[in-house]
Amino acid sequence: MEKGEKSYSIYLASMTVLLFLIISPFTVSVTIAQGASSEPVYAYITNYQDNTVSVIDTATSTVTATVLAGEDPVGAAITPDGTKVYVTNKNSNNVSVIDTATNKVTASVDVGSNPVGVAFNPAKTKVYVANSGSDTVSSIDTVTNEVEATVDVGKYPGGIAVTPDGEQVYVTNYGSYTTSVIDTSNNKVTYTVPVGIEPEEVAVNPKETKAYVANRGSNSVSIIDTSNKIVIDTVPIGKLPYGVAVSPDGSNVYVTNREDNNVSVINTTTNTVSDSVPVGKLPYGVSVDPEGTKVYVANSESNTVSVIDATTNKVIQTVPVGSKPTATGQFIGSPSVPEENSAVETTTDPVQEQSSTDEEQPIKTQKTIWDNQIFSGIFVGVAVGIILYILRVN
Repeated sequence: MEKGEKSYSIYLASMTVLLFLIISPFTVSVTIAQGASSEPVYAYITNYQDNTVSVIDTATSTVTATVLAGEDPVGAAITPDGTKVYVTNKNSNNVSVIDTATNKVTASVDVGSNPVGVAFNPAKTKVYVANSGSDTVSSIDTVTNEVEATVDVGKYPGGIAVTPDGEQVYVTNYGSYTTSVIDTSNNKVTYTVPVGIEPEEVAVNPKETKAYVANRGSNSVSIIDTSNKIVIDTVPIGKLPYGVAVSPDGSNVYVTNREDNNVSVINTTTNTVSDSVPVGKLPYGVSVDPEGTKVYVANSESNTVSVIDATTNKVIQTVPVGSKPTATGQFIGSPSVPEENSAVETTTDPVQEQSSTDEEQPIKTQKTIWDNQIFSGIFVGVAVGIILYILRVN
């Protein structure tokens, strides 16, 4: 072979190898990125008249399951790890525990009279229930599903929220026009904060600096400074406010107004209503998805759930559910399958188990791609050096 032909052949071979090494990892990276998906998010809507819970897949806005609960379910809260949903049954005086992997009730916990509000601590070890008929809050151990403590609060407690650090529980007292603050270390009421007339629901912002209370009787929202335990501002909103939820970034507060059939959006920087969103009839509970992109509202008289786009503040979908949906509390979350080799015996759906395995795969694959790209870079550098040396010699 002549010198020129030999050099040209080496050049073509080198370019082919180089292009393959460059394009191949990129193609795999794109394929993985397109195939990856976020964890599924579900909304658990209590239907007061049907004694059921509608499970909504938020990706498709369809009801994927209907779970029979106790008598007159009101509140629902999903555990931080997504494995269970606790539902308060107002006229059964108990709490139903739903396994999110099977959508079956696995336990029933007796609490006080007429339980309404329900909320978890971040460690998922305790769930707190406001008993409106007995003026108490029940603290349930989530491992044993037994009431470990009962705390006396104000008259007709309803709304309940736990601070992100798990150290305090805020409870609205409808008949006392106050909000009780419970110290979770000793299960004692350490503060009682006067708010508006007939307070309903309460929510705490992610920074734990403020608590927002919807006052049904005074058509307002009281903003409590969580450090000093005093009301620092009062925001006028619509008529008969009930549900309240804070966006994950803390920038907005959403409040349902039952008589106006809308949702007030409060800007937390200015403490003013920045928008009003028409929804279904007699809206009750409201919750924001984990990403803060959608707001879900249970419309009791329409038997629907309105889905609001948090960017445009427009209803983008309406989902039919059961009869008289109320859905108070943090009823949206991502169910997860229990880990293998857990000390607690569980039954795992093979389809969900495969889904969980698939979700873990992108992380491992991305690491492999990264390692391959490093190796490819080193290989290409050495190969090019050798080729250039051969060309020079020839």
